[in-house]
Amino acid sequence: MTIENKLKELKITIPNAPDPVGAYVAFKKTGKLLYISGQISIDDKGNFIKGKLGKDISIEEGQKAARFCALNIMAQAKKACDGDLEKISGCIKLTGFVNSVENFTDQPKVINGASDLISEVFGDIGKHTRAAVSTNSLPLGVAVEVDAVFELK
Repeated sequence: MTIENKLKELKITIPNAPDPVGAYVAFKKTGKLLYISGQISIDDKGNFIKGKLGKDISIEEGQKAARFCALNIMAQAKKACDGDLEKISGCIKLTGFVNSVENFTDQPKVINGASDLISEVFGDIGKHTRAAVSTNSLPLGVAVEVDAVFELK
């Protein structure tokens, strides 16, 4: 099954790739690697998902925010691959940043929202290494940011 067919089966629509909000590029290819810059939690209506885990946002809401980060990662990957996600041979790594209070320790549970979606869409080639990191603040006050590294065919 192709990735596009899997997306249709899962009723997932990849959004348009958001433009960078700073002095950087959204993705960079080097050799067979594709690096995707950190994608922040923006919902399907273009609203920032803001707040701090352990204070304003529940783990479930954080997981949804991370899922939106993964959708934006796939949007950037699709743009980098000229619209063809079949050019990806694997997801190497995700790094997730969680805007959280000092004693919050469930960062891995939050970032599972991104990991689960990447694995669901890409299947075995979507299995990846990962880091889930706490931070006291993220750009624009968002709850979650995730970056990615993919291998290309």
